[in-house]
Amino acid sequence: MIPVMEFRQFSEQQPAFRVLKPWWDVFTEYLSVVMLMIGVFGCTLQVMQDKIICLPHKVSSGSENICEVNRSIFLHLQSNFSNGEMRGVKNNLDLQQYSFINQMCYEKALHWYAKYFPYLVLIHTLVFMVCSNFWFKFPGSSSKIEHFISMLSKCFDSPWTTRALSEVSGENPEEKDQKKSGTSRSTTPLSPEESSLEKTQSLRSIPEKIVVDKPSASVLDKKEGEQAKALFEKVKKFRLHVEEGDILYLMYVRQTVFKVLKFLVIIAYNSFLVNKVHNRVCCEVKEIQDVTGYTVFECNHTMAHLFSKLSYCYLFLVAIYGLTSLYTSYWLFYRSLKEYSFEYVRHETGISDIPDVKNDFAFMLHMIDQYDPLYSKRFAVFLSEVSENKLKQLNLNHEWTPDKLRQRLQTNQNNRLELQLFMLPGLPDTVFELTELQSLKLEIINNVTIPASVSQLEDLQELSLYQCSLKLHTTATSFLKENLKVLRVKFDDNKELPNWMYVLRNLEELYLSGSLGPDASKNIVLESLRELKCLKTLYLKSNLTKIPQSIVDVSSHLQRLYLHNDGTKLVMLNNLKKMTSLIELELVRCDLERIPHAIFSLTSLQELDLKENNLRSIEEIVSFQHLRKLICLKLWHNGIMYIPEHIKKLSSLERLYFSHNKIEILPSHLFLCNKLRYLDVSHNDIRFIPPEIGVLQSLQYFSVTCNKLENLPDELFFCKKLKTVKLGKNSLSILSPKISYLTLLTHLELKGNHFEFLPQELGCCSALKRSGLIVEETLFETLPSDVRDQMKAE
Repeated sequence: MIPVMEFRQFSEQQPAFRVLKPWWDVFTEYLSVVMLMIGVFGCTLQVMQDKIICLPHKVSSGSENICEVNRSIFLHLQSNFSNGEMRGVKNNLDLQQYSFINQMCYEKALHWYAKYFPYLVLIHTLVFMVCSNFWFKFPGSSSKIEHFISMLSKCFDSPWTTRALSEVSGENPEEKDQKKSGTSRSTTPLSPEESSLEKTQSLRSIPEKIVVDKPSASVLDKKEGEQAKALFEKVKKFRLHVEEGDILYLMYVRQTVFKVLKFLVIIAYNSFLVNKVHNRVCCEVKEIQDVTGYTVFECNHTMAHLFSKLSYCYLFLVAIYGLTSLYTSYWLFYRSLKEYSFEYVRHETGISDIPDVKNDFAFMLHMIDQYDPLYSKRFAVFLSEVSENKLKQLNLNHEWTPDKLRQRLQTNQNNRLELQLFMLPGLPDTVFELTELQSLKLEIINNVTIPASVSQLEDLQELSLYQCSLKLHTTATSFLKENLKVLRVKFDDNKELPNWMYVLRNLEELYLSGSLGPDASKNIVLESLRELKCLKTLYLKSNLTKIPQSIVDVSSHLQRLYLHNDGTKLVMLNNLKKMTSLIELELVRCDLERIPHAIFSLTSLQELDLKENNLRSIEEIVSFQHLRKLICLKLWHNGIMYIPEHIKKLSSLERLYFSHNKIEILPSHLFLCNKLRYLDVSHNDIRFIPPEIGVLQSLQYFSVTCNKLENLPDELFFCKKLKTVKLGKNSLSILSPKISYLTLLTHLELKGNHFEFLPQELGCCSALKRSGLIVEETLFETLPSDVRDQMKAE
């Protein structure tokens, strides 16, 4: 007999694939095994036993229906045999002739269905078995199934799955019980259907509640965290790949439809042909009369009775198989299997961001639910961004320990102890253990949530967010509202501006950098600034076309306003008149062609910066005489051609920046601003310095780098408080010995001129060292050796 295991290769698949076999596939698989055994048993009988046994019968030649005559004679002989009489006809046939007759009658007289029934059963059953498992073998679908099953088993067994479900299921069990009992008391009695449905849904969470009772299962080490992180990435990529097509669904539908059609065909022709299996067969073979002497034979089909019973049994099994396939077809077409909702998982686990899926991904999850819904529930954890963020947070805490963070602490320009974190997947919770932290700087970190534990940082006063999306816990908002003094935000879109920054009532400095759009003046974001009652410094680097009204609303306490545009023209500056408390004002890259008249109303103004505009003429400078407190004026990086005579009226000026313009002449009236301590006229076209410069007895910094000077007035060296003199990149050829008057000089730049030697009087500048003397090495060697040694000595 042929072993059934030989046919295992037709239906063999990996054991893990059983999770994709619903009950009807398992049931039909067992039916296929039974039908296969029927076919193998019939084929074995065909091989091992005689198929047919024939006896010759002599009849008269005039008989028209030989088989009918033979049948009547056979019945007469049978009656005589039953009466105890033994009669027979002697013939001269031997054994070989009988065998030959048996074979001839088997081929010619026996119906084809009676001959090939076992083989038909075997073939049909093998086709059923192959068809049922074809989608596991087809290259286009088997690869997706293998990847899915591999990930499913890892997700099911991952310690992170247990931890994630434990956190949401066991967060507050007492509160949940109270909610359930309160709900049951407040609601009306449920119908039997609703109550049964409620019980069914609650049963789904029972296996997970058992896990919650094991606190040891929620402990994750670093290795397990990394493995779970890799699983999240695999699931994400697999979902993108599988949701694009529906080949698995189509393959399963097609093989199911094929099985239904095959079932109908088998039932149709078997029901008609099953009656063709007879025990008695009349055989008439005229071709062998010369060999045997007979043309008519009465034959007995030895296995007809058994085959008849097996065929009815086979029809019964095929009918059950077909009805099961019809139910499968109903399930496939009645339900929307190309969409899968995790609604009940979201409800039971509390993880509300688990997305619904579609196409082949949805179909496989529906198949999994037929095996065990717990698989899809545990798998859903790895579809949740909230769960992924929690895992990232856990890995971050493993990687960034408090000791490692303390090693990164530095003192920033505001003399605060600062921690800077760059391009991390999140914010480590260990940051909030650094109680000495005063400034926190986060760059390019997404999905940051500051928890309530930020209240442990009692000294935190400064927060910098550069391209970060940040959310605050309610307690954290209250803490920052009272403690935060400085906030810096760099963004790409005004939607990225944190809404919570408008409630920071004790905020003193706000720095915003990013594109606010052309209608920023009407944007509710800027209108909200009026709530910042303690704001003293506001920095906006954007593309404003006019000063928003919200800035004017804080003008009563705003002292420093810095507007840095990207070259967009700033118009309608009349709102500046209302900012009477301004001490510092910067209008940088605003495409200003004239000095705005509104500035002349700012009587408290001390510093004004109009860098990188389009200024050509500054005749309006005469109006600055009304700004009695103005001590610093920066008109650098413009296109100014000359300095007007009215500059002399700015008697309170201490710092004046005219660098990077097109000035050719320094007017003598400039030096009537006798309080000047800082004068920068570098990068211009100046050829001559008036001797009146000697009037500036308070001058400490003087720069004429990158001009066209050929000589220096001796009066320059009468400014004995000079500490920095920059004369580089000019056409100077002689340095006056009166340089010795500048005893406080610490920085002298001479590089890029035409000097042939340096005066030895430089040795009288006792504060000047080699590091402060910017000159070619060959020119430095022209100094006496004792002067060089003096400068090199620290």
